[in-house]
Amino acid sequence: MSRPAKPVALVTGTAQGIGRAIADQLEADGLEVLRTDRDEMDVTDAASVERFVAAAPPIDILVNSAGGVLGQVHQPLEAVTDADWQAIIDVNLTGTFHCVRAVVGGMKHRGWGRIVTISSGAGRSVSLTGIQAYASSKAAQISFTRQMAHELGPYSITVNAIAPGFVLSNPTTIAQWESYGEEGQRRLVEGIALRRLGQATDIAHGVSFFVSEHASWITGQTLSIDGGSALF
Repeated sequence: MSRPAKPVALVTGTAQGIGRAIADQLEADGLEVLRTDRDEMDVTDAASVERFVAAAPPIDILVNSAGGVLGQVHQPLEAVTDADWQAIIDVNLTGTFHCVRAVVGGMKHRGWGRIVTISSGAGRSVSLTGIQAYASSKAAQISFTRQMAHELGPYSITVNAIAPGFVLSNPTTIAQWESYGEEGQRRLVEGIALRRLGQATDIAHGVSFFVSEHASWITGQTLSIDGGSALF
């Protein structure tokens, strides 16, 4: 099956920041966009995800943008509780699993689909915040992307990920930026080849490409959109 005339895209985590910018961009591209955040669909709750998807129109495109650090800050590993660890794993990794599992049956039946997961530069290197579960869950999202690309390719479903660099997109990243102070901010920017922080729209443009027909022969890949802060 070829791309639908007006694909339906489900974007999670659209209350602010990167998720909102992605939803705005896909609407500008002419897609029908279903915007969700925790109030509409809790990605950590399989039943909530299944209910939402069952009530929605057939979903052609899934963008997993929900997630984050849930207000946590760095602690030495020995001080990290099971609950702290599990909360971040649940929202980033298990939430992605729930959403992909809920939509993939319909995509396979129709013979076309696009899945994009917003991982992080922390998943390819280390977390600037030092949050162990965050770096681990974001790396796992990348591995899950590769595995799903291998499994779903025969059904003309592409599965890719984006690893953003430092983007001032929500209260958490703003607080992180402010905590560095003037000298820390200068060092961070100097570590970026293009010498600027990212914007949410930079990430949205990458998603727009991955779900377009221009990327129809690209799958299992992780695109770093980070201004050149990770060069490998």
